Amino acid sequence: MTMSHNINRRLFLTRAGLVAGGVVVGPSVLAACGGEKGGGGTSDTFKVGAVLELSGESATGGQIAQRGYQFWADTVNSKGGLAIGDKKYKVDLIVQDCKSDPATGADSASRLITQDGVNAVFGAYTSGVQLAMDPICAKYKVPCIAGSAESPNIWKKQPAFTFGVIPAVDLTAARSIQSIVDTANPKPVSAAVVGANEPFSSDTANGFRSGAEAAKLNVLHFSLFPPNADLAPVSQVVAAQKPDIVAVGGHDVLLVDFVKAMAATGYTPKAIIEHYGITDASFAKALGRQADGVMGISVWLPTATFKDDLFGSAGDYAKAFEQKYSSPPDYTAAGCSAAGRVLQAAVEKLGESPALSEDARGKLNDLIAATDLQTFYGPIKFATEGDHFHNNTALNPMLVQIQGGQVKAIAPPESSQAPVIYPLPPLG
Repeated sequence: MTMSHNINRRLFLTRAGLVAGGVVVGPSVLAACGGEKGGGGTSDTFKVGAVLELSGESATGGQIAQRGYQFWADTVNSKGGLAIGDKKYKVDLIVQDCKSDPATGADSASRLITQDGVNAVFGAYTSGVQLAMDPICAKYKVPCIAGSAESPNIWKKQPAFTFGVIPAVDLTAARSIQSIVDTANPKPVSAAVVGANEPFSSDTANGFRSGAEAAKLNVLHFSLFPPNADLAPVSQVVAAQKPDIVAVGGHDVLLVDFVKAMAATGYTPKAIIEHYGITDASFAKALGRQADGVMGISVWLPTATFKDDLFGSAGDYAKAFEQKYSSPPDYTAAGCSAAGRVLQAAVEKLGESPALSEDARGKLNDLIAATDLQTFYGPIKFATEGDHFHNNTALNPMLVQIQGGQVKAIAPPESSQAPVIYPLPPLG
């Protein structure tokens, strides 16, 4: 996520009931300062830091991410800890609140490494804070695994010590278009793509356009508009082109308003695809019948068929998470727990007792880079070159659709819960 997008995603998470309010603080320490420096020596615990937005404008999302990381730590500790050599070490998760500010995030990462002596770091909820943390982790050669941040700009910089579990938004958007082409009958031949001119939304729109071009669709229209623009003229321009697919990059409120604006034109495309906002219960509630058939994207659902040795199936993970926190996990919480699985696999393979020396942290970083892991979240394998360097490019997004007011996975086949509704029923 980018900072300008976070307020919208925060509203989405709050309305979805994923946070009951207040800062989430688990059994581990919410750090301020102090502690021991890293660089060798012995410890009875394996210290892991996390820089998160527990206050400020992105606090709701930061708290969701904190739950995901903490749930991994608590699950590992309930089984005795990390198996390193012939001994098990409990995870000590030390969290720094960056107050939703990138500069504070960089300072927090530095304190975790130089004062608290962490062996690895979990990344921020927002891409803005993550981008500020990356040079610090590289400077001190401490691996960082991000379970949330989705901006492609993180990976274009090719951060040597940072890895991302959630595929960048441009990848998920692009792949979703191919899923429509593969699933729909008759096959679509054209598309129009629009989006709000703000970082997350424009990244999404550009991803949709790339996906349409890669799928050999005729892109009849592409435009970015101001976030608070009147959508009537935008939808009229789109309708005049009569595309088979209309793809929209925007936040949740805009996504609702665009469907309404499209209905007002009198033209119904064969498919409308938006992003994760359609999985919010308020989307279907706001649109009623008009929501049925609208498509979106999700990188993870509790109904996914993935599983691993720590959490069991995706459904097992979701059930245990909800039992602990009295609210279901979204894909952010799950992604952050999956980041823990990546770290766990690499640490146990490394086999060196904490506290890790700089040389050992470098070896740990190499093992993380070589990750090829099946988890409850799906496959995790980090790109080794190109614009998505160290981003997990192995996970394919699920194409979802509102059907009868409910979110249903319709592709890929192994995740499908229902046949696709295509063409879209008349919006008017």
